[in-house]
Amino acid sequence: MHLRLQTAHFLPKPFPVKVIKLTLALILLLQIACFAEPAPGSKPNVLFIAVDDMNCWVGALGIHPQAKTPNIDRLAARGMLFTRAYCASPLCNPSRIALVTSLRPSTTGVYSNQHRFRKFIPDVVTLPQYFRQNGYRVLGGGKVFDIQNQTSDPKSWEEYFPIPPDDVKPSRDPDANKKPFGWGPLKATDDQMSDMKIANWAVRHLADTNDRPLFLAVGFFKPHIPLRVPQKYFDMHPLDKIILPEVKQDDTDDLPPTGKLWANQAPGLKTGNHQMIVTNGLWKSAVQAYLATCSFSDACVGRVLDAFDKSAYATNTIIILWSDNGWHLGEKLHWQKHVLWEEATHVPLAFVIPGLTHPYQRCSRIVSFLDIYPTMTELCGLQTPKNIEGVSFISLLRNPTAPWDRPAISTYGPNNHAVRTDQWRYIHYANGDEELYDELTDPKEWNNVANKTEYRAVKKHLTTFVPTLNVPDRLPQSDFNKKPWKSIASED
Repeated sequence: MHLRLQTAHFLPKPFPVKVIKLTLALILLLQIACFAEPAPGSKPNVLFIAVDDMNCWVGALGIHPQAKTPNIDRLAARGMLFTRAYCASPLCNPSRIALVTSLRPSTTGVYSNQHRFRKFIPDVVTLPQYFRQNGYRVLGGGKVFDIQNQTSDPKSWEEYFPIPPDDVKPSRDPDANKKPFGWGPLKATDDQMSDMKIANWAVRHLADTNDRPLFLAVGFFKPHIPLRVPQKYFDMHPLDKIILPEVKQDDTDDLPPTGKLWANQAPGLKTGNHQMIVTNGLWKSAVQAYLATCSFSDACVGRVLDAFDKSAYATNTIIILWSDNGWHLGEKLHWQKHVLWEEATHVPLAFVIPGLTHPYQRCSRIVSFLDIYPTMTELCGLQTPKNIEGVSFISLLRNPTAPWDRPAISTYGPNNHAVRTDQWRYIHYANGDEELYDELTDPKEWNNVANKTEYRAVKKHLTTFVPTLNVPDRLPQSDFNKKPWKSIASED
């Protein structure tokens, strides 16, 4: 908490100057004590909240004016909001496995949703597994790991609550054949929805008391497709009020062949997703559905937060909220993820840490999800494993303006990487194609300057951050540089 001293309101007049100074000094000491870090060896609880496919259209980040996420906003307001956090891969499974192992997809070979990490790296110790080994009661529910990985990894969890089904079926959609993915309102209550059942599971565990510190991981599936949630969330975003992303109609003209392919990918379709949506007059409808689904997911977060605030864990728990990857809604004439541009890799990340973070803090340093694992172990007084690739950013949690010059690396398939620094996004594709964007002058990434001679030195420098270890893809049917969607046939 912040204490504000207004002497005119509560000090009698006249009042000795020495007493006033002493009062101020005592309040200052109280503030320092409130923000002191936990004692060495203490183990705070952890509330670990994952949201699927939520891009940076959350109210607290102020990127899209129509975002309505009051619960995520109030969580971010309690501590540190990272305004430039980046996932390790723009796809569910490789992003999540990189986060919980602190190993790059190019190191593990976990590139697609079909890859089972225990087959590739059987002895790796995941983040929840490490907390379990160090005395925590570790519980998980919903989508924390990828769907196929989470319930089949008993090493990580004492108890796991799998994603339950929705208790509602969508009505027939007359426009279904015009949509590259499903969306639309449901005649349903919140409690009929899978994610709210997950929230209620978390609420029940927050009402428990334990003799061990708790690591509670809660994973919400929305706003992942299909974008179908109760009608009231669509009503929050009236169709005639929807603001579309600003796009450049010739935005893909300066892309290399791989970039063009990825931008227009449309599994099973003869035309690109963006072209199909725009041609059928459904752009506003699709954006409305995404905003509505984000608002529903936010309501699920809110139910957990309300229970948390009433629980015995309210004063001694680290809260972290993150999303596994971003989502395009027409930017660069592209939809969904599966690309290495800003909208697909820029994600929300918030930390609330008793005794360390202050309300309404923001950090604009570039941070990577690879660094969450070592940050969490250091925060909880655990020895950080040595065989990981991430680096703790606890210095930024102490001081959001502290020196920090590590770029964020995002990977999609073997030897396809994006390097994100304060100023630049450099994309290197496996076949040698390149893209380069100056994020300071071109934040929408409209101008690919990779082929301009004046940027050779910049590219040469950024190339030094591109991973040199690239484990081959173990699935022969995958071909990220010809048909990248083939590697995600079982989208979850």
